[in-house]
Amino acid sequence: MQRPRVKIVDVLKLEPPRSDLRVKGWLRTVRDSKQVVFLEINDGSCFASLQAVCPATLADFEAVRKLSTGSAVEVVGQLVASPAAGQRVELQVTELIVVGLADSSFPLQKKRHGFEFLREIAHLRPRTNTFGAVFRVRSALAQAVHQFFGDRGFVYVHTPIITAADAEGAGEMFRVSTLDPAAPPLDPAGKVDYQHDFFSKPTYLTVSGQLNGETFAMGLSDIYTFGPTFRAENSNTSRHAAEFWMIEPEMAWCDLDDDADLAEAFVKHLMRTALERCGEDLAFFNKQIDPGLVARLEHVLSASFERMSYTEAVRRLEQSGQKFEFPVFWGANLQAEHERYLTETLVGRPVFVTDYPKEIKAFYMRRNDDGKTVAAMDLLVPKIGELIGGSQREERLDVLTDAIVHGHLDPVEYAWYLDTRRFGTVPHAGFGLGFERLVMYVTGMENIRDVIPFPRTPRHCSF
Repeated sequence: MQRPRVKIVDVLKLEPPRSDLRVKGWLRTVRDSKQVVFLEINDGSCFASLQAVCPATLADFEAVRKLSTGSAVEVVGQLVASPAAGQRVELQVTELIVVGLADSSFPLQKKRHGFEFLREIAHLRPRTNTFGAVFRVRSALAQAVHQFFGDRGFVYVHTPIITAADAEGAGEMFRVSTLDPAAPPLDPAGKVDYQHDFFSKPTYLTVSGQLNGETFAMGLSDIYTFGPTFRAENSNTSRHAAEFWMIEPEMAWCDLDDDADLAEAFVKHLMRTALERCGEDLAFFNKQIDPGLVARLEHVLSASFERMSYTEAVRRLEQSGQKFEFPVFWGANLQAEHERYLTETLVGRPVFVTDYPKEIKAFYMRRNDDGKTVAAMDLLVPKIGELIGGSQREERLDVLTDAIVHGHLDPVEYAWYLDTRRFGTVPHAGFGLGFERLVMYVTGMENIRDVIPFPRTPRHCSF
């Protein structure tokens, strides 16, 4: 009976000697020393590769010498202590099978490739050191999300991707339609007649699962959703994508302070998981991508998060004497430069900014008694600024209805949402964390296109 494959991450933990090990992977490098060929094999299970040493006595040795980078191989051999510097063990090969030979045009050779070039071959970039590390970290963080909420008794809810409601009231949504764009049916007024569309009304890709999540919190108390969301925002920046993933918990019987407490515990859990489970990958990022990364993550993990009102934050920024590209004044949205200055210079650790002017926040946020602000919070962290946005939700039916009307939204379209306030309303709160922004923070990668498998951005929808 053939011995099963052993992943390289497990091989590298073994104490030599070990015989009859079977390893499968892709070749990172091939070095021919005439009497011996050195293969560097990686299977994606960890950052490190395994050196496989093929002697001249190996069957089909001449074919081994012709192997190319990118080829898929299966090797069997004995694990021994390595005499070479920089590696503890190596595999002395007794059998080699070429599973899939890579064509000579394979674009990933042993040299540095720019990230922009690698985006053009996103289907191959998981085979590189950087992107193998990025997506292992992304996977570990995704698992940590479910662990955190599962350990606290939250119910995981799958909210819809297709919706008729705009959760943000911003209007930057992708339309979903089966109508013929060249000849759509028209009503008597000459407008598109959506009664003939698949859902008999205008529908869109969701910008958030929050509103649907709130309805479940009103029956199950603590829920979360974790799924894809979409914004039809024509932004060509390093921080925006048209398709991204959001983590959104919603909690009944919860106010803004409770919301911030959970958000702080959540972020620290994610930092702890990354540091404990992804040490090898983070060491690479710390060395090659973002010096100081590990120390910054450790600082977030150990720090107590500051809390200050938006009014206080604006006052401190105005009095700082710092010259900003965007002016700071009460009523303005805080820009990334303001957020970073707060966390990196004025406070020196993560900061919750709370109680924003109601004019710059969404309709569903609870109105404060001052009549000017809402019970909102943003968690700002060093280097990137906003990581989490959340609020206590407006639980009062009359106040929420008024906010919908003043936001130029149709209360009829939100009748189902208003029912949650009509039938047994309770204080509740929640927040949203953009998963790609989290991965950027943990890896030090500076472009959102490099932390999602196949980025969707304006004029780019390949693969």
